[in-house]
Amino acid sequence: MNTAPAAELVVLVGLQASGKSTFQAATFAGTHALVSKDLFRRARHRQKRQMRLVEEALSQGVAVVVDNTNPSPLEWGPLLEAGHRWGVPVVAYWFPPDVEGSLARNALRPHESRVPDVGLYATAGRLRRPRRADGFDAVHEVTFDGHGGFRVRPLP
Repeated sequence: MNTAPAAELVVLVGLQASGKSTFQAATFAGTHALVSKDLFRRARHRQKRQMRLVEEALSQGVAVVVDNTNPSPLEWGPLLEAGHRWGVPVVAYWFPPDVEGSLARNALRPHESRVPDVGLYATAGRLRRPRRADGFDAVHEVTFDGHGGFRVRPLP
């Protein structure tokens, strides 16, 4: 097993346009390295690149936040493995699905960052709430607070 200074790996889980990136910027900017496939859209092998960046940060003891939809164990499984390999806590932040709200927010995005509705529906069909039983050290639910911010509560 590898050893590295203490850090953490944060995995955001939710639909496109659910508030993940806004929450990430408000909560983790300046304290966590941001890894998002949105930052390298034209790159080939986006999954490999994501995992390489996560591994590099964790190997240096840097906290990481992964801002993608991460809708199921298929996506978050390799992240859990990396976090456990480096001996860091892996924490999920769950954004419960609100398809209509996500569609409305997505429609307000600039054209180049808008997700086709079919993509949002496809993610909704695969989306599963993360649980501690999946291997996460903690799971938190994130919802809008109605005042432009977020409400975060731990889940069992």
